[in-house]
Amino acid sequence: MKRTWHSLYSLTLAFLFVPLWASAAKPNFIIILTDDQGYQDLGCYGSPDIKTPRIDQMAKEGMRFTSFYAQTVCGPARTSLLTGSYPMRTARAEHDDGLIPHPAMALSEVTIPELLHPLGYKTGMAGKWDLSGRRTRGRPTFKIELGPANQGFDSTFWAETSACKLIREGEKTVLKKPAKSSLTKLFTDKAIEFIEANKDDPFFFYLAHPMPHTPIGASKAFKGKSKAGLYGDVIEELDFHTGRLLDKVKELGLDDNTYIIFASDNGPWWREGKHAGHCEPLRSAKTSTYDGGLRVPFIIRAPGKVPADTTSDLVTSTIDLLPSIVNIAGAKVPDDRVIDGIDISDVFHGKQTKLDRPFFFYQHQSLRAVRQGDWKLHLPHTKLDRTKEGELWQSHVPPEDRGYIEELTLYNLSKDIGETTNVAKRHPEIVARLLKQLDFAKKDIGYHDVIGENSRR
Repeated sequence: MKRTWHSLYSLTLAFLFVPLWASAAKPNFIIILTDDQGYQDLGCYGSPDIKTPRIDQMAKEGMRFTSFYAQTVCGPARTSLLTGSYPMRTARAEHDDGLIPHPAMALSEVTIPELLHPLGYKTGMAGKWDLSGRRTRGRPTFKIELGPANQGFDSTFWAETSACKLIREGEKTVLKKPAKSSLTKLFTDKAIEFIEANKDDPFFFYLAHPMPHTPIGASKAFKGKSKAGLYGDVIEELDFHTGRLLDKVKELGLDDNTYIIFASDNGPWWREGKHAGHCEPLRSAKTSTYDGGLRVPFIIRAPGKVPADTTSDLVTSTIDLLPSIVNIAGAKVPDDRVIDGIDISDVFHGKQTKLDRPFFFYQHQSLRAVRQGDWKLHLPHTKLDRTKEGELWQSHVPPEDRGYIEELTLYNLSKDIGETTNVAKRHPEIVARLLKQLDFAKKDIGYHDVIGENSRR
C-alpha cells in the first residue's frame, strides 16, 4: 500500500511540474497589415460606402480597438511592430545616416520571429518589407542582406517597398514588375501556402499587404464593384482575401488556437482634390501627427481566448505586439535593451480594462506630441521642425493642417476627437504632467539629432 501511494504521489508531482506550455499546443499568430488604410475604411469603423463583411465578422468574433496607434509612415511603422520599440530608439545599419525616414534596420535588432524560434515556431512573411533601406537618388541605403530572411523569418516572399518592382524569395528574385491588381491575391496565396505547410507546428506569419498604398490596383473581379471608387474596390478585395485566410485557418482545424490580427501601418495618404482613404472623425492624414496620421483600425480574433464582440478604447500600439505575443507564446522579452511596448495580453483576453501609459508621436526624428488617457499635448514646432521633416512632408497632408504649431496645444480626445479646440490654458496641471513625459522621451529615446540615453542608434 505504501509503494502504491508513493507511486501515485510521484506521478502527481511529476504532472505538477510539467511546463504549462507542454500541456497544450502553442498558439499560432497571424498579423495582417495593410498599407495606408484609413481609420474609417472598414464597415465596422463606420465606412458609409465600403463593404467589408469578412473583417466586420472578424471584429464581431473578436475585439476591436478604437485608440490603437501605429507610426506616421511605412518603414517606421514596420520597425515598431517587429521590435516593440519606437523607431527613434532602434538601431540602423552602418550605411544609414538617418536622414531617410524609412530605415535600413540593423541586424542587431531583435524581432518577434527571432524570439519565437527557440520555442519551435515556424516563421514566415509575405508582402512589403521596407526595412532594408531605400534606393533613393543621391543617398541610397538599400542592402539586400537586411531582408526578412536575416531578421528571423524562415520563409519569405517579399518586395522592397510598396512599388513591388521585384518579388524575392530569400535573396533570389522570382518575379519582376507584377501587376498591382494581382498583389493582394498573390501575397494571400503565399500566406495560405505557408499555413498549410506548417499546420502541424506552431507558427507566426506576417502578411504585409502593399495595398492600398498608391499606386493602387484591383483585380478584374473587384474593379468597379465598390461605391467608393477604385480605393473602395481595393479595400473590398482585401476583405475578400482576408476571408479566404480565415476560412483556411478554420478548415485546417486551427481556429481555436490561432490569434489573428488585422491592422494598418498608418493613416491614409492625402492627395490634392481627394483622399486615398478616410480617417473621419480623426484629423489630418498620413505623415501628420494629428490622430489621423497614426490612429488605425486594429482587430484581434482568437475564439475562446479573446472575448467576442468587444471593444477597447485603451491607448495601445504596434509597439505592444512584441511583448504581448511573446508572453502569450511563453517566450522571453529581451532584457539587454529597452523595449517601449508593454504586455497588453490581458487586454486582449478581457482581463484588463484600465491602462495609464503615455504614447509618443514622432514625425520621423521629430517628437511632436504625447497622449495619455484622454489628453493629447502637441509641442510647438521648433526651428529644426520648420526646416527639415516639417517642410518635407507638408504636401502630404490637407492644406488646413500644413501650418506650424506655434504654442503648446492640448486636446481632450474624449470630447474633441477631431483635435479642434486648444484647452491648454484651462488645464495647466495636465500640460505640466504631459511635458514631463515629453522631457523623458527626449532624454531617453531621443529627438532630432539628440541620441537618447537608451537609444540603440
